[in-house]
Amino acid sequence: MLPPTLIRRLVVAPLVLVICLGFIVLSPFLAVLALVFGLLARSRTGHMRSLRLVGFALVWFVAESLALVALTGLWVISGFGGRLRTEPYQSRHYAVMRRFLDGLYEGAERTYGLRVEVEEPDLTGEELIARLTRPVIVFSRHAGPGDSFLLVHQLLSVYHRRPRVVMKAALQLDPSVDIVGNRLPNVWIKSRQAGEHLFTEQIARLARGLDARGALVIFPEGGNWTPGRWRRGIRRLEGLGRKDLAERAAQMPNLLPPRPGGALAAIEACPDADVIFVAHAGLDNIISLGDVWARFPINQVIKARWWRVPHDEVPRTASHEAQLQWLYAWWERIDQWITENRPADSPAPIPAPAPASAAGSAPGPGDEPAAPAE
Repeated sequence: MLPPTLIRRLVVAPLVLVICLGFIVLSPFLAVLALVFGLLARSRTGHMRSLRLVGFALVWFVAESLALVALTGLWVISGFGGRLRTEPYQSRHYAVMRRFLDGLYEGAERTYGLRVEVEEPDLTGEELIARLTRPVIVFSRHAGPGDSFLLVHQLLSVYHRRPRVVMKAALQLDPSVDIVGNRLPNVWIKSRQAGEHLFTEQIARLARGLDARGALVIFPEGGNWTPGRWRRGIRRLEGLGRKDLAERAAQMPNLLPPRPGGALAAIEACPDADVIFVAHAGLDNIISLGDVWARFPINQVIKARWWRVPHDEVPRTASHEAQLQWLYAWWERIDQWITENRPADSPAPIPAPAPASAAGSAPGPGDEPAAPAE
């Protein structure tokens, strides 16, 4: 459960800033320790992971500190928050967000040799103009915070969009994400309330407010892939009487079945928006801080594929069933792309057997109890 906003502003944010400054001051000493540890462990790993982690942590803490100082300054000069919702201050907050993510991306490049390659179809002159003058709704797979940050960075820094993001409320534990996320139009999803009609209405409201530079980012899976969530997703479809969709979900080992409520509400609320589907592979296993230490890829290319569906080809006037089938067809396409483009050193997920009616076998032992998606 998150602390109240007042506690996050007056206690958590200053505490994080103190930790950031402390780490920055101690970083030379920590770098020496990491170097020694890395040299001792290099015969086993060959990658100097400890030194890379200290370097990237330093980048993160510097970026976090600068962002918090900038956000505090914007609050003061806006009349102590009185003009934060005006256009000039919204633009300034997007600029802070862009510089923060640029810093993290460049830090990952320098410390881990991270590179991102985005494949998208060639566009004609008219299509290119449309890409720059139409709002977009982005449906992406959910594979941890690393891929999410890269997606938002791409929208901000490469496509010069203003992203509105549907994200987990727990991210508000990061003070800079908390502050900028609440000052800009976004939706925070609480795990125990995910799927409620309230959030569908909030997503539709965000979509209705999109302008030519806007981009609404939705992760229809609702959470990161785990074997338990994969099985629960299939059982949920069976419980709804959708054995056909359960069987299709059982054939998508890389993805959770999409939850259509927010996605379909968004495309209905913004009829002028193109729809972009995003697949990516390479950071699938980076979920926790421990994963950053043990699994963050070194000198690896993170691949992504973007498909654009023009607004007049999105089945907005079709029946709900036709829209659902359209969404599942795209999800199957994304799953196939991930299978074909997964890095060689990133093992494919091996889910426990699917429920019997979906895949002809019983659930595996140790299955988790049903819980809402994160």
